[in-house]
Amino acid sequence: MTTFADIRKVSFDTETTAPDPNEARIVTAALIVRGGGRNDNVMSWLINPGVPIPPETTAVHGIDDAKAAEGADPKDALDDIADRLAAALRYGMPVIAFNLAYDWTVLTRDLERHGLPSMAERLPGMGALPLVDPHVIDKQVDKYRKGSGMRKLKPTSEVYGVELEDWHTAEADALAALLIAEAQFERYPQLQTYGPAQLFAAQKAWRAEQQAGLQKWFRTKATPEQGGAPDKVIDGSWPLIPGQRGGA
Repeated sequence: MTTFADIRKVSFDTETTAPDPNEARIVTAALIVRGGGRNDNVMSWLINPGVPIPPETTAVHGIDDAKAAEGADPKDALDDIADRLAAALRYGMPVIAFNLAYDWTVLTRDLERHGLPSMAERLPGMGALPLVDPHVIDKQVDKYRKGSGMRKLKPTSEVYGVELEDWHTAEADALAALLIAEAQFERYPQLQTYGPAQLFAAQKAWRAEQQAGLQKWFRTKATPEQGGAPDKVIDGSWPLIPGQRGGA
């Protein structure tokens, strides 16, 4: 039986200018292609976002305005990234990203911003895409993990025995997402029974349920210091987070 670890697949990650995916611009990106009995292929981009990078964001990924100024023109780089992802998806290769809704939305908004074809336009006629989000899957298969921040990439990697260096580079984070996904499909063989359309629908439903639970916590249990409020709204859309009306 062919396992998820055996098949050719691609993982991607972006490092950006902001936590809001509808406002963020991509600064670095990486695609890692792995499996299928062939050598790994690592592609990475440094992109000039055209806007200042806040210091708190530089503190995460290490790219400041001076370094970003050395990057590629965003229109050319974004078109290249989207073309490569679309080619993989048309071929039927799973595309993996940890908290995929963030990266998918960032890429979508950046393509729009530069007048480039969207992923939907690059994939005409394709409905349920072979997308894999280890973050959503982890919260579904292991619902009650204790500890603040334990669902972030690094502690989740530790749960699945993934050890890497250089965290928060796009290359390392993309590789971590890929290795977590491989470990999940091995640890939870029921995932192997899903076809691409079934897994797409399942992750969409799981994400909606997870975010609804988070919204309830913010509305009923979280303190104001934790961001709690009775009218707090947590969007459960996946893989694309809608833009704000009249905005991004």
